[in-house]
Amino acid sequence: MAKEQINLHELEGKWHIILTNFPMWLKGDKKSPNFNYKMAESDGVMGLLDEVKYTQKGRIKSINGFDKPLNIENTSFEWRGNGLLSLLSSKWQFLYLDSNKQWAIIYFEPTLFTPKGYDVICKETQPSSLIKTKVEEKLKELKINDKLTKL
Repeated sequence: MAKEQINLHELEGKWHIILTNFPMWLKGDKKSPNFNYKMAESDGVMGLLDEVKYTQKGRIKSINGFDKPLNIENTSFEWRGNGLLSLLSSKWQFLYLDSNKQWAIIYFEPTLFTPKGYDVICKETQPSSLIKTKVEEKLKELKINDKLTKL
């Protein structure tokens, strides 16, 4: 788990999923998934409005929710969906966030509907070869041996 405190403001913006083992992204019908974070308050708690966007059959779709921090370091979160999805929740955490806040490795716990897994997210759509090298090094260092697929 990331040890330093993360400022929620540093997470704002668009993060592209560049590597994953999440079945929803690997089926092939949902393209270019990205997380869009914006600081917000919900029920008196500062967290992140979370809009997951992707393209399906040529149309942009989204899944909306709120990420509530579960620790003071802002490294672990509980996502809860909006509207009909408010019945669903999932826990996830930053395993690593690079010092420039340009890429990260996140772990998501299993739910009734999804297995546990990992996403590597990046501010750049096409990360540089340097970032790709650093990602590979960090995955080895963290002993993440699961097969992650490039999107």
